[in-house]
Amino acid sequence: MDNVLELLDILEDLLDDSSTMPFTNKVMIDKEEFIDIITDIRLKLPNELKQSKWVMEERTQILINAQKEAENHLKEAETKLNELVNEHEITKKAYEQAEEITETAKEHSREMRLGAREYADEILANVEDALVSLMEQVNQQFSSFEQYMQQTIAIIHQNRQELRGDNK
Repeated sequence: MDNVLELLDILEDLLDDSSTMPFTNKVMIDKEEFIDIITDIRLKLPNELKQSKWVMEERTQILINAQKEAENHLKEAETKLNELVNEHEITKKAYEQAEEITETAKEHSREMRLGAREYADEILANVEDALVSLMEQVNQQFSSFEQYMQQTIAIIHQNRQELRGDNK
């Protein structure tokens, strides 16, 4: 006889198998056997109640632990989610800053190219003006030289003419 439920089943079978009194619902049972079964029930009942109570307490403790663990996992998930959101925000801001830096660099590059072109154009304009001025000076000098040469040739020609006229 292992547990209280089996003992109760035996009691029930004992009542079912007992002989009935004519014209009544009463049955005749073996008192000693009935008392022995009840005594066994009384002896086993506290242990089973203790065991049942322990199982209920364990069940409650397991549920509490599971709830705490679920809450911890939920908190961890929320923390991780917040970290990911923050990382996403940081990444987004980093991309925005990188875009701003790139645009600023491009703008500076354009300004430098334009400045370099303007500077180069100014230098070339100065060189062009200097060459034009030099060419005008050379032309004036050449023109003066040409006049001098023409005068010298004319004088030489005249001197030759005079030499030829005196010798004849």
